[in-house]
Amino acid sequence: MSDAHRGATGPKAGRSLLSAIREVRTAEADRADVVVDLRDADRMRLDLFVQELEPVLKDVGEDDPRFDFVVSSGLQPRFWIDAVSHVAMGRDRRTYRFVRDTRIGRVVLAESSDMKSVADQVTRYIAERVVERQRTIEGDVVPVLPSRLAQALKATRRDMPRDWSMLLGGLALMGAGVLVGLLAGATIAWLSGVPFSAL
Repeated sequence: MSDAHRGATGPKAGRSLLSAIREVRTAEADRADVVVDLRDADRMRLDLFVQELEPVLKDVGEDDPRFDFVVSSGLQPRFWIDAVSHVAMGRDRRTYRFVRDTRIGRVVLAESSDMKSVADQVTRYIAERVVERQRTIEGDVVPVLPSRLAQALKATRRDMPRDWSMLLGGLALMGAGVLVGLLAGATIAWLSGVPFSAL
């Protein structure tokens, strides 16, 4: 009776901690496989993107220190063009995103599911960097910036003249106050008959 009662209320046959651990590990392995598959898919797409750019990369040369031209590994593979710009896949795994890190944050220079259009933007960016370096060497330091980056920088610089004019206006007002105070003190001293050297 006690054995029958124990069998009715005890753990069900076949259930054990080891089998539950095995199930959890299998589920984690499946999730890890999905992550690896997604990462591998991103890497394959970026490798195809690099193949699309191969003629341009050969023209630049591997020994140019300004450019990296490498696909990095990690959770999100990226094709690095230089230290501040790269191409990565979007969340939908079909969109190529060409971004550049700036002092004002990350700026998206091109974003499209059409690999060729993004490759064209990267080619233009590389050309602008080459021209920028040539101008620097020749003594003309006017930077050539991609249009979206230039617009973003202009937007932040619009407020700077106002800030400077406010600062200079405040300093001028303060200087005028000091001058009026000195003149008032000299006038009071002169009217009271106190010699100016005694002040």
